[in-house]
Amino acid sequence: MEKTITIDGRDVRFKSTAATPLRYKAQFHKDFFTEVLKLAQLEKLKDIEKKKNIKIEDFEGLDFEVFYNIAWTMAKTADKDIPDPMSWLDEFDEFPMIEIVPELFGMAIASLQSKKKQMESKMKVVK
Repeated sequence: MEKTITIDGRDVRFKSTAATPLRYKAQFHKDFFTEVLKLAQLEKLKDIEKKKNIKIEDFEGLDFEVFYNIAWTMAKTADKDIPDPMSWLDEFDEFPMIEIVPELFGMAIASLQSKKKQMESKMKVVK
């Protein structure tokens, strides 16, 4: 799955493939799917935009680094020439998480669901 998102006035491609979880683990030494599930917490950012009932407690334990790492990994999957994560992020003056999170979360969850369906199919064959 691939998407292009405009960030800070430029089009950035993001892609999720079978190699994405391996690329993530190689770069950050953490499990991709475990980290993706943490993205769900970032959905709370939508409430900031809508000015709903926001409490500082809602964001305790929220690790924004996870988001940046997943974004970089999906961008690197789409474009092998992007630099290391810090250098890549330094290219942006703005990085609007509120707009980007739902897009990347959807792509990551689609990968997770597909993997789950494959595993269920394999289990049926074994039975």
